[in-house]
Amino acid sequence: MAAPKKGRRPTGAQGRPGRALAMILIAMVALTAGMFISGQTTPRLGIDLAGGTSITLKAKSEPGKPNAINETNMNTAVGIIERRVNGLGVSEAEVQTQGTDHIIVNIPKGTNEKQARDQVGTTAQLYFRPVIAVAGGEPVAPEGAPSPTPSAGASGAPKAGDGKNPSPTPSSSATSQGRALSEALKAPGTPTPSATPSSGASKKADDPKATATPGATPAPTPPAADAGAADLQAKFAALDCTKEDQRATAGKGAKPEEPTVACGKNSQGAWNKWLLGPVAVEGKDVKEAKGVIDPQRGMWIVTMQFNDKGADAFAKVTGELAAKQSPQNQFAIVLDGQVVSDPYVSSALTGGSAEISGGFTQQSAQDLGNMLSYGALPLSFSEDSVTSVTAALGGEQLRAGLIAGAIGLALVVIYLLVYYRGLSFIAIVSLLVSAILTYTIMALLGKGIGFALNLPAVCGAIVAIGITADSFIVYFERIRDEIREGRTLRPAVERAWPRARRTILVSDFVSFLAAAVLFVVTVGKVQGFAFTLGLTTLLDVVVVFLFTKPIMTLLARTKFFSSGHPWSGLDPKRLGAKPPLRSSRRTVSAPVEAKEA
Repeated sequence: MAAPKKGRRPTGAQGRPGRALAMILIAMVALTAGMFISGQTTPRLGIDLAGGTSITLKAKSEPGKPNAINETNMNTAVGIIERRVNGLGVSEAEVQTQGTDHIIVNIPKGTNEKQARDQVGTTAQLYFRPVIAVAGGEPVAPEGAPSPTPSAGASGAPKAGDGKNPSPTPSSSATSQGRALSEALKAPGTPTPSATPSSGASKKADDPKATATPGATPAPTPPAADAGAADLQAKFAALDCTKEDQRATAGKGAKPEEPTVACGKNSQGAWNKWLLGPVAVEGKDVKEAKGVIDPQRGMWIVTMQFNDKGADAFAKVTGELAAKQSPQNQFAIVLDGQVVSDPYVSSALTGGSAEISGGFTQQSAQDLGNMLSYGALPLSFSEDSVTSVTAALGGEQLRAGLIAGAIGLALVVIYLLVYYRGLSFIAIVSLLVSAILTYTIMALLGKGIGFALNLPAVCGAIVAIGITADSFIVYFERIRDEIREGRTLRPAVERAWPRARRTILVSDFVSFLAAAVLFVVTVGKVQGFAFTLGLTTLLDVVVVFLFTKPIMTLLARTKFFSSGHPWSGLDPKRLGAKPPLRSSRRTVSAPVEAKEA
């Protein structure tokens, strides 16, 4: 008789059930501890079960875009807002249009209302503009100058907006500022050249990087450019960024190819104002953005990765700004009309990436990265109203759903007790383990990704009871088949597992595939059903492999089950088992002596 191959476990080997049980016990303890540590000890409920907040947004017309409010732009805005507030599609936020110019956003209870309002109301229009001048937030009018100019600093000096130096103080000379602004008006769409003092001879007038010698006469500019520069300088001088109404209208209606003014805070919390050149890079050229913590500085920042077009434009503008003096070696990162950062440039940045810093918290950095990744809204919106909404279904409907689940679970338990008797204990404990895992994971997902449990999701969890019970039944029936063939319990448990395992995996794969397709092709509440169904299907595989099979192996060693007790559910007589399989020797007949002829 050939011996089994070395290294290969023969059929009927019992493995190490204790190791598998220890793994699932550790997982349950870790998930439960994580649930209590996070402070989210119950799953978040959807708006249909717990109510929430309803935000009404009204689309605003913008100068130069009379037909911007249309069905296409409104639907695009709905999609972007839904991705912002709904994340992976399981937070149960509802976003829909109402009429031709309104969007209704319903957010479940438990969501940070301020954060949600910031997410849905922010256009997230991002621009990178070269800095012409920067000053304190209050209006100033120095004698003999139409507008203030920040005192020039060294090329490597700390930037004005990062809190490393105080708010800039105005200077009495505005010659270089005015010349830079005039050049920006003459050549829209390109970074503004600097006009800094130089001890050498001046370069040709058509050289975009020309510098001015002290006392030299600046190149003449067209009257329209001079008038535009004077108007913008006067607007910059009069701008009071400490007043909310002026901050809201600063630079309103400015086109990307035009210079503009803007307000923003430095890291010290003081308001500054900026005079900015035309847009050099647009936010739509940002391919990916996310909030991360800088390990060297210990502060939260937003990192951005540009597409090919944005990377080329960013390398070009930073290369041009690096040759200038402060503040014209800085570029402002302008989000929805406000400057969020104004880093200086010492060399061309050619890596296709950038970062935004400026006193972010973890939440604000991640929110900004989220908005930039999903893109800017095609329209500007104003907040019409914010109201609290009551649960659409209420506690009574939730109780009805839970009662339905309890009835279904009770029927499954009764069936198991009547038909499988002692084996029903294994099934019930396995269902309990599955319930603990499902509950703790749902609670943690509510904190982690904003998962909210709505009524369809509850239905998905109820359906999962049947899927999990079906896996137990498949295994139990395979064991019974082996006993009917005349095998004792311990080898029957191990020989039945490979066939049962294959059937369980195929069945769960089909269920998970259906849930995945449903999650991808649907929206809204149906995604909650699909997500819960997929999650519980995966947990069914975990429970059967790491708990049901190992516990069955251990119980097969007990006298109650191994002896085939009538209440064990494995009584050979009740199952109609054949006589035990025994190895028997083939009887060899003695040779018959030939008779003599």
